[in-house]
Amino acid sequence: MDEKLIQERIRQGRAFISGFGDDTGLENYQSDQDLKKPQPPLTKAPMTDQALELPNDFEKLSIDGDFLHIINTRRSRRSYTEAPMSLLQLSYLLWCSQGVKSVRGRAYATLRTVPSGGARHPFETYLAIQNVTGLQDGLYHYLPMKHRLEFLGCPDDLRGIISRSLCEQDWAVKANVVFFYSCVFYRGEWRYGIWAHGPMLMDSGHVTENLYLAATSIGLGGCAIAAVDPEAANPAFSLDGKEECIFYAMPVGTVPEDPQGEEETFYAFVREQNL
Repeated sequence: MDEKLIQERIRQGRAFISGFGDDTGLENYQSDQDLKKPQPPLTKAPMTDQALELPNDFEKLSIDGDFLHIINTRRSRRSYTEAPMSLLQLSYLLWCSQGVKSVRGRAYATLRTVPSGGARHPFETYLAIQNVTGLQDGLYHYLPMKHRLEFLGCPDDLRGIISRSLCEQDWAVKANVVFFYSCVFYRGEWRYGIWAHGPMLMDSGHVTENLYLAATSIGLGGCAIAAVDPEAANPAFSLDGKEECIFYAMPVGTVPEDPQGEEETFYAFVREQNL
């Protein structure tokens, strides 16, 4: 293997994270916002002509109100019971991780339940749903402006799509919901231009941490996954992979009561696979 090439890729990765690449020749660079170009839409337009209005009577849920207990008990959960999840629970998870609280200015920015650099919120939420009460199994798209869910269809090989999209991590196919996050690149690039991409990745951590905490607060569990294959995931949701691309995912589901035994099983698998 070419050691020089490996070191160059490492150098590029470090430069990306530090935010200080070689900007020679870009001293007078201006973003499209600086150039007064039109702002892109705050959210993606609906992909279908019908959408389900999600319930928001969250007071009916049994929510753990002890924040320190939620923090201390939050952990990645990879084993799911496949018991049903309620539609209200799903609605709560969507609201806590991407809900729109208000719109500022003349549709200049959304203020959501998670932070985002410059309030750009460059992500769209897609879902692969199985065994959620009141919903047909299949693929969905979240419409955060109106807190609605639109059905995109149910492929014959739904579990296969989940597995292939998550690089054959078959434990994830038992989750009630797999949250797939896409990045609509220009939504961040319009404001931050060539420096947009690092902050957009930072924002994704804000989203999934809220999802972790929300799931924990109602007795569910999940595990964020970086090993996502966009070549498998993008076509499932009719994305071009250029202007919008799936890059992150998090399965969430009903979980067994003994997370310690679950962890021991997982790490035994990791040792066996030399992962």
